[in-house]
Amino acid sequence: MKTTLHIAAACLFDERGRLLLVRKRNTRFFMLPGGKRELGEDALSALQRELLEELELRLHAEALQPVGQFQAPAANEADTWVQADIFRAALPHAVQPAAELEELRWLDTTAPLPDDLAPLLRDQVLPALARRHCGLPTL
Repeated sequence: MKTTLHIAAACLFDERGRLLLVRKRNTRFFMLPGGKRELGEDALSALQRELLEELELRLHAEALQPVGQFQAPAANEADTWVQADIFRAALPHAVQPAAELEELRWLDTTAPLPDDLAPLLRDQVLPALARRHCGLPTL
């Protein structure tokens, strides 16, 4: 039986239009910052909590615009799917990895994609951003 994790994640863009990616400790794949929703927690509250924990980043609800809800195989857990509420925002300042994050990376969404992107990001979110033109730095 497959497990489904309910997560919330953010497409955070810098002033050059690059997308912030994170890699958790002891994993291979880069993904969007965010994480699992706690019982009874709505997606926006979960995302705000996760961004504070992972990046020490405080974003007001008004700064986070919904992109959509997506499903894909989990990058780092066998027989597991993620159901993700995805938001986007302009990154207001530089951030550093905290909590379980080991590495940050900037992705130029117009360049060829690296082979170490999480399936949700590669197969669902990036195509949605391209279709909606919301990968542009003007938020």
